[in-house]
Amino acid sequence: MASSPFPLHRAGSGQSLRLTRITAGRKLTHRLTELGLTPGVQIEILHDHGGSLVLAVRDARLALGRGIASKILVEVA
Repeated sequence: MASSPFPLHRAGSGQSLRLTRITAGRKLTHRLTELGLTPGVQIEILHDHGGSLVLAVRDARLALGRGIASKILVEVA
């Protein structure tokens, strides 16, 4: 049973997630897609620094601010 999607910034460190949707504008959505954030991709939150999140996505690490993370909807993997 899949969980309800929630904003990425609400997840905790060490949590494994699956991206369901990006609710940002066209430019930001395009940029995030270029960085490998596409629907269905597995994401792990490595660190939550309060103002930013460090993520493992595919074979890369990404740092995102909370504002951008709030536009990325995920579910527990």
